[in-house]
Amino acid sequence: LPAVTSPCKILKCNSEFWAATSGSHHLGTEEAPEFCTALRAYAHCTRRTARTCRGDLAYHSAVHGIDDLMEQHNCSKDGPTSQPRLRTLPPGDSQERSDSPEICHYEKSFHKHSAAPNYTHCGLFGDPHLRTFTDTFQTCKVQGAWPLIDNNYLNVQVTNTPVLPGSTATATSKLTIIFKSFQECVDQKVYQAEMDELPAAFADGSKNGGDKHGANSLKITEKVSGQHIEIQAKYIGTTIVVRQVGRYLTFAVRMPEEVVNAVEDRDSQGLYLCLRGCPLNQQIDFQTIRSAQATEGRARRKGPSLSAPPQAFTYETATAKCREKLPVEDLYFQSCVFDLLTTGDVNFMLAAYYAFEDVKMLHSNKDKLHLYERTRDLAPGNTAPSGTSPALWAALLCLSQCWLGLL
Repeated sequence: LPAVTSPCKILKCNSEFWAATSGSHHLGTEEAPEFCTALRAYAHCTRRTARTCRGDLAYHSAVHGIDDLMEQHNCSKDGPTSQPRLRTLPPGDSQERSDSPEICHYEKSFHKHSAAPNYTHCGLFGDPHLRTFTDTFQTCKVQGAWPLIDNNYLNVQVTNTPVLPGSTATATSKLTIIFKSFQECVDQKVYQAEMDELPAAFADGSKNGGDKHGANSLKITEKVSGQHIEIQAKYIGTTIVVRQVGRYLTFAVRMPEEVVNAVEDRDSQGLYLCLRGCPLNQQIDFQTIRSAQATEGRARRKGPSLSAPPQAFTYETATAKCREKLPVEDLYFQSCVFDLLTTGDVNFMLAAYYAFEDVKMLHSNKDKLHLYERTRDLAPGNTAPSGTSPALWAALLCLSQCWLGLL
């Protein structure tokens, strides 16, 4: 079936409310009418999407939150609902405070008497292509919901849907990030994005870690409206970049090794894609397919008997197009060519380009920015080698299904 997005628009309601009220909780009581107006507009937005959000936890959380805020601010449910003008945070606002407890700054607290942490990178983009924390590069099918990161501090899940009807070509259509509550630093926060919905706030409308003293050690920044957000989680030394390129999402993260490996039971809980890579039966040897495409001099499909893509590329035209943005013929370049041939969508070229730009920003070893060899049989300690127990990957599949049941 063609990829579809959820009809529940609670993320849009949350974002509009935050945009309208950002900073107003620091204003005097004379601003209460304006805040109440925004709350009524928020409530009106949730009512409009109620029918399609019955099973959505973020929706029910928002509805209860609105009722609580209305009671706290003595807001009437009747009155104007037009959104007030957007606010900008004044200098010195708590969003920019730096007086968080030391425990809420990873480099200061975890490594006060030891060497600087070793940072790692993971990225997912395109059809989808995965770069693991150990710099293994894979192209995967992984249709449906899969755990990307799952450790003691946060969980990240992606949902991949078919790009074209009948094709095994998939791309990321939904992303959920759960930051777990941590000491006096942050409350639990959920971030959700999907096609055409890239909020600049958490699901509850906030942009930091909540009411705790170190809340600003977790913060969302909107870089390009609707296209690029960045989440800084200083309490775990982590930076996350989420983009929407065309219809689909890309993900990139910079995380200390200590956080990457912070799992209670590595054998059963370390089964997430950024750490272990995709199961072998989910991997695609795109270099072999690319060679066949080059030999034949025409586009090939991963699925049988498909109609032509919206804009058909030959191997030569795809190569020329990718070279415009990716002059070095590394695996990002090859992924770009592969995606243009399998989807016909030029936005996949931009996804590869931005994925590499994120690597340049987030990877700690500048000598490893370009990757040239894809390793299907993986090195020890890397992603799952060919001898990996089938039971482990059965557990991973189970974990992905459990995620679906929770979200």
